[in-house]
Amino acid sequence: MPTDVRCLVKSDDPSGLVELVGVLDLSATGSLRGALLTCLADRGDNVVVDVSGLRVEEPAALAVFRAVAAEAGQWPAGRIVLRVTPEASDTAWEEAGVPVSRSLPDAFARLAAPGATALRADLEPIVGAARRARDLVTEGCGRWDLPAVAGSACIAATEMVNNVVAHAHTSMTVRLAARGGALHLSVRDWSKALPSFGGPVAPSSTGGRGLLLIDSVARRWGTTALDDGKVVWAVLHPDDEPG
Repeated sequence: MPTDVRCLVKSDDPSGLVELVGVLDLSATGSLRGALLTCLADRGDNVVVDVSGLRVEEPAALAVFRAVAAEAGQWPAGRIVLRVTPEASDTAWEEAGVPVSRSLPDAFARLAAPGATALRADLEPIVGAARRARDLVTEGCGRWDLPAVAGSACIAATEMVNNVVAHAHTSMTVRLAARGGALHLSVRDWSKALPSFGGPVAPSSTGGRGLLLIDSVARRWGTTALDDGKVVWAVLHPDDEPG
């Protein structure tokens, strides 16, 4: 029989609460992955995922939570904690690969650990959007004592935003945060067209250098497809900057 997993946002709590109901098997992991990543991208914060009402048909399908956490972990925010039933055994949820709590208060407490708050700017695809993104990067690097990456992060932010202006033509959300001594930067838009990176371009080419610039300044970067758009992200580290 066809299976179904529905992802419902149940609360506007600052940490977020997402409830999953239905049946989870391997055939449902693709839709669940997209739904959870979209929830994380839209909230821009950590979330508690309540799975106490989810029926797991195939334990191997729990690996989808590990995959979601790994992908969203590259963004300025995106940690998740699962809230399971009090009767659930630890071994039953080991495959999920993310923290597990047996009550909502404990789950939210785990996400309340001290950390840098992400900065955010909601922008329209107009001239001047990249300048606003650079202002946000400069503010964040000053706030988190990361001056060494400010220049490179401004380059990455400019190219990400300009790609939205030139190609996606949608509104966008720019976020950044400091984690583990690095700057995490992302731009979320509402176009499902993914950027294509083909490496170096010919000197005579009039375009195609935006992603190359991001690749040259970031320790790592990538694109995450969402149900209704995408997130382009980059991680920049002071140790990678010229001395």
